[in-house]
Amino acid sequence: MVLGVGAAGAGAFSVLRMGLPALGPALRDAYGLSLAQVGLAFTAVALGTMVTLVPWGILTDRVGERPVLSGGLAGTAVVLAGAALAPGYLTLVGGLFLAGALGASATCASGRAVVGWFARGERGLALGVRQMALPLGGVTGSIALPLLAGAGGLRAALLALAGLILTAGAASAVWMRDAPAPQPGAPASSRPAPGRDRRLWRLGAGGALLIVAQSVVLGFLVLFLHGERGLSTAGASAVLAGVLLGGALGRVTAGRNSDREERRIAPIRRRALVSAALLVATALGAAAPLWLLIPLVLATGVSTMTWNGLAFTAAAELAGRSRAGTAMSMQNTMVSAGGALAPAFFGALVGATAWPVGFALAALAPLSAWLVLRPLVVEEQRRADARAARPAACARLEAPGPPAATAVKGAV
Repeated sequence: MVLGVGAAGAGAFSVLRMGLPALGPALRDAYGLSLAQVGLAFTAVALGTMVTLVPWGILTDRVGERPVLSGGLAGTAVVLAGAALAPGYLTLVGGLFLAGALGASATCASGRAVVGWFARGERGLALGVRQMALPLGGVTGSIALPLLAGAGGLRAALLALAGLILTAGAASAVWMRDAPAPQPGAPASSRPAPGRDRRLWRLGAGGALLIVAQSVVLGFLVLFLHGERGLSTAGASAVLAGVLLGGALGRVTAGRNSDREERRIAPIRRRALVSAALLVATALGAAAPLWLLIPLVLATGVSTMTWNGLAFTAAAELAGRSRAGTAMSMQNTMVSAGGALAPAFFGALVGATAWPVGFALAALAPLSAWLVLRPLVVEEQRRADARAARPAACARLEAPGPPAATAVKGAV
């Protein structure tokens, strides 16, 4: 139940965050905007999210997941409804900024809830399911929002989205439960605060580099296939939808495999190498026939999307359960910063050179992430060895598993 409610909350906000660009033509027509003004409206949501992630994470660690998730989503719905009724462009942008700022609560609270309710051997899969909700929300928004705008106008589309987010907030208020407290006798955490933990900064830097490849593919795939290779807009959009769906499934698979392997960083590094290799292959095959190019860009896009859940899981496990919200928020903030900067640089690079050069140079980002994350593999192995040497009883005490009554029953 907690996983379903958390994924629904994160997915509902993702409909806004990832699906809003599908309303670009409706926004332009409703307010008479230039392309730059439309882009600023999209950026407002991303900026609002990025600047409030860490404060939401700290608050979640202090007061729990349920009030943060339900209250944040309810506030998002209210300000988004206000944006739908905005009389002018500046009011609209302000409402979208606030919607992003309040909606960031779903990212922090839903992730921390999963960390608290699922033990280490299940956590990768559970967070993979939660991460799967994000691209699925984007696909839903990309399909549904233009249809709603076509039927009832921009205002109807935004009000319907506000209703969806409010429903997710109400569901979290009813069914979300804060994770059970650690069992009595569990050892106190000796980990440093997330802001002083060099491992978390290194992990965040790796994520910021990895998101470059993901942003390049998701942001420019349609433009490349349509503008450069002559594929129809519908066909290019279908390829992008295939990437999003494949990436959603890939996140679940990656999480499950990491549980079996009992590693997070090593699988991330392997995926970084695969992404770098496929970006180079895409650069070399940019002029190939479409029957060969489309499967290649599909594989490239999916490969760039499968690491996110592993990185958030690793951040939570490095920080410990009591500070997981803050750690995951730090990770997400650094990733968001990388994702915000990458499209502008890539667009300028392709404009000055050519698409193959852009794809080839973009491959340097995941390759750099592979190098940046290397020291964490050694540290991860050390922690794995320590867990293996720890008595089973201590491991049970540390695990954020079921409530005390269930634990006692199991012990008996």
